Amino acid sequence: MDKIANMLIMIKNANMAGKDSVLVPYSKLKHGIADCLVKGGFIASVSKKTLEGEKNFLDIKISTTGKKARITNVQRISKPSKRVYIKAKDIKPVKQGFGMMVLSTPKGVMIADQAKKELVGGEALFKIW
Repeated sequence: MDKIANMLIMIKNANMAGKDSVLVPYSKLKHGIADCLVKGGFIASVSKKTLEGEKNFLDIKISTTGKKARITNVQRISKPSKRVYIKAKDIKPVKQGFGMMVLSTPKGVMIADQAKKELVGGEALFKIW
């Protein structure tokens, strides 16, 4: 099971259903991805919460523009069965700048625009718009 894709679909479905927030099981990678989505404006905020004694969750607050959902689609690029790596010079805009790509780089999880500025490539995780 692809845990990153599961998290993204949970966020997308909550956004489309008009929910205010969603709880996602915690991991450092998921927290880094959620921070990138906050920087991109796709979600409002993220915080780590402990529920049920010892289990950690990410409480993700959904961002909307009026009554319209902010996230319309998500495309997973690198999958557990096939890893896709991209160089800094090969990074292109997503949907003519209306979307963004998230990369896992040696400097951490970051948005493609930031990775291009810092001249680092890495594993292309997903595109969102």
